Amino acid sequence: MSPSTVTSVLASVPDPSSSAFKKAKRQYIRTTKNRNQDAGANWTPFRAAEKKFKARFPPPDLTDVLDLAAEERGEGGGGGRAISIGSFSDGKNIYTVPAVPGLVLLPSFVSPDAQRTLVQWALRDHARHPNETNLDAHYDLPPEGIWNAHLASLSHPKDVPLIKTKASAVRVVSQGEPSGPRQLISNDAAGTDNLYSLQAIPKPPPEPSTTVSDCSPSELVPKLRWANIGWSYHWGTKQYDFSKGKGHIDSRLRDLCRSAVSSVPWDKVFGGDTLEGWGDDDWKTWNETYEPDAGIVNFYQTKDTLMAHVDRSEVCATSPLVSISLGNAAIFLIGGLTREVEPVPILLRSGDVVIMSGPSCRRAYHGVPRILENTLPEHFGQSPRPADDEADASVSQTESATAVAAPAWEPYRTYMRNARININVRQVFPKGFVPGCQPQSLRQ
Repeated sequence: MSPSTVTSVLASVPDPSSSAFKKAKRQYIRTTKNRNQDAGANWTPFRAAEKKFKARFPPPDLTDVLDLAAEERGEGGGGGRAISIGSFSDGKNIYTVPAVPGLVLLPSFVSPDAQRTLVQWALRDHARHPNETNLDAHYDLPPEGIWNAHLASLSHPKDVPLIKTKASAVRVVSQGEPSGPRQLISNDAAGTDNLYSLQAIPKPPPEPSTTVSDCSPSELVPKLRWANIGWSYHWGTKQYDFSKGKGHIDSRLRDLCRSAVSSVPWDKVFGGDTLEGWGDDDWKTWNETYEPDAGIVNFYQTKDTLMAHVDRSEVCATSPLVSISLGNAAIFLIGGLTREVEPVPILLRSGDVVIMSGPSCRRAYHGVPRILENTLPEHFGQSPRPADDEADASVSQTESATAVAAPAWEPYRTYMRNARININVRQVFPKGFVPGCQPQSLRQ
């Protein structure tokens, strides 16, 4: 990154004279006072990168972070790690990262209007019944969703019913889970050869927490972490639960993902590929066969992180996974097939789209170790434009939204000041495949 870009991004790092910086320094001194000097000697390269960017003190050095927005402005930031393979009519480029074959970056692909529209959709329209969220296991949520209940409470602050916990109404029987750190789950990669055996794995609902309390909708909103899209994902086994049926995929989101995939000149991404590890998939047919049918909306607060992980649950293990960034910027790490591969750090800004595709990239370890505070774009201070019936069709499909007055947009702006929303959509099955049609040989 250039010095000017580093300066703008480092607005997210506390000033040395600020109370936040001093607090982080005190905590660092306290936690490292008796730490073994060789504590990091056995860290994998990926773990070392996570630690670096998570650190509140000393503030992380961002000069080696790949910043394509700076590259677009002619300020550097690519460092030769990203290559432009095409461009749009507005001059924005399409990039690949040779160190991660199959990784495609579309800076500022989503317009400011469409970003605000997607924020509204994620909070108001999607994070509600029948779409499962992380809160459903622990609270009896109102049918209109926690966000809409929050909006109603702002209008009538003296008459706000509390959201009841499920543990207060249901006797929870402990399953004897071991105490201590959360256990990591290692799941088998899904494929056509083991799909039905994976389906047979029990997928019990999570137990309601006994430590949470009844609270107001506004208190619960910051605890929203994810909302399911399409096929239901079972976090306990890291497999899809097809018994719940396929959820709705919003047409605007589906069209946006298709538009991103179809805009990529895939011959410049995989033209020289040996096709090893592709199975039955073929990038040459993605314009016809790409069909997003599952995904998740991640709701991050600025202190949240997403640790290194690999996506193994989709039968379509090479087709594009489309990830859309909204709100505050973040550091995205993506490496290789093991944590021993040093990851590439990438600065993702609001409106950027990442496409992970192909056998190497879709099985690469990736994570988000840092949300950068105070990086919310100025356009989030404005409400979405009303749809224009005479507007270009491509705009109306991705940017149209119910018109809202400025006061109605204010709760969204307030929420996004300290948040990042990531929408990632993927394809679980080949187009036209219907799970549950078990071969006769497996029914015995």
